[in-house]
Amino acid sequence: MMKVMKFGGTSVGKPERMHEVAKLITRNADSKIVVLSALSGTTNSLVEISNFLAHGNREGAKNTIEKLHQHYKAFIQALVQKEENRKNANQIIDEHFEFLNIILRISFSEALNKDILAQGELMSTKLFCVYLTEIGVDHELLPALEFMSIDANEEPQLGAIRIKLNDLIRKHADKKILVTQGYICRNVRGEVDNLKRGGSDYTASLIAAASNASVCEIWTDIDGMHNNDPRIVNKTVAIEQLSFDEAAELAYFGAKILHPTCIWPAQQENVPVKLLNTMQPDAPGTVITKEAGSVGVKAVAAKDGIIAIKIKSSRMLLAYGFLRKVFEVFEKYKTSIDMITTSEVAVSVTIDSDLFLEDIVRELEPFGTVDVDKGQTIVSIVGNEIAQTDHVLQKLFDALNEVPVTMVSYGGSAHNISLLVPQDYKTKTLQLLNAGLFGL
Repeated sequence: MMKVMKFGGTSVGKPERMHEVAKLITRNADSKIVVLSALSGTTNSLVEISNFLAHGNREGAKNTIEKLHQHYKAFIQALVQKEENRKNANQIIDEHFEFLNIILRISFSEALNKDILAQGELMSTKLFCVYLTEIGVDHELLPALEFMSIDANEEPQLGAIRIKLNDLIRKHADKKILVTQGYICRNVRGEVDNLKRGGSDYTASLIAAASNASVCEIWTDIDGMHNNDPRIVNKTVAIEQLSFDEAAELAYFGAKILHPTCIWPAQQENVPVKLLNTMQPDAPGTVITKEAGSVGVKAVAAKDGIIAIKIKSSRMLLAYGFLRKVFEVFEKYKTSIDMITTSEVAVSVTIDSDLFLEDIVRELEPFGTVDVDKGQTIVSIVGNEIAQTDHVLQKLFDALNEVPVTMVSYGGSAHNISLLVPQDYKTKTLQLLNAGLFGL
């Protein structure tokens, strides 16, 4: 069966890292589809180029393009040694940077922006294939733009992806290693588009589902999903096993190692997902399957940039259809709600985008008094059947007696208890929970 292996930007960001990726994908004779992100830092540079062009700063864009081009030239010198391969690699990137220099002379548009952002994955996969050629690894490059597509609602067309991808796999049945791009796709108009930031995880999961893969491996620079944020908390441990539902909760509520959308395709086809570390390839990492493996609290995650909105009205008491009217306002502005609590005279919700905040508040004001609190953080405690775990609430609030908790969501999910705290208390909250829930 086919195995899918996805490597993020840090895993291919340096020539020596790319060399290690080649070793990892050739450790055994299994058939593989290798999904690569852009080299670390490239997408940020491409976003910067687009922003310069959008604001008419062609000189700024030109300088960023030249700096990025020099970075790739130096990268090639360390990536491959044979003169023929260096020549080939330089020709590849020169073609892409010729495109980037041409766009300095044409009008900027959103379609052009998507073309610019696609360059990173196109270059990383082509350069990786040059290196595979140098070390004598038989392979084939499958352009993602030939099979990865989204519909008018920007949702992946899994059925169409399955047909096109499997046709390409059959066409190259003699190849054990197939390489493709993460993140990029075509939209319903046939234009170059993308699966948004972090979308390479999504690509890998979609490919795994479409090809009925035996496993989808997500390789990063950390050994699996941890019980807490290792960037904030000193003592954390990797989680051995999570269910799809638990992993989805953690990813959505701030665990950065995995893109939230990655879970759904794999869950649909029951393809196990493994989170592994390119720096420690023999570490067990985290496996995500249908089964949770154990009961109880497993991890804590935090999501910043949260806005709390409270609508208070004495007319709300027993008012038929009140909540429906409130939710219709958020639906109108395509703004999702993360948490909700209600009382007889008030309803409080949280959102993670201020794009339409003024419009939402204006339309809510006829219902009652509207208060807005920005700079909040959702802290989620995730685990299998957590709501039924003995004393979990007592441990939780004993640990946080020094933290001003302003909202609690409990019972809506069997896998999640969520708290809202001021963003200034995020670090303290995560550290206290690490001690109170995990004894670390």
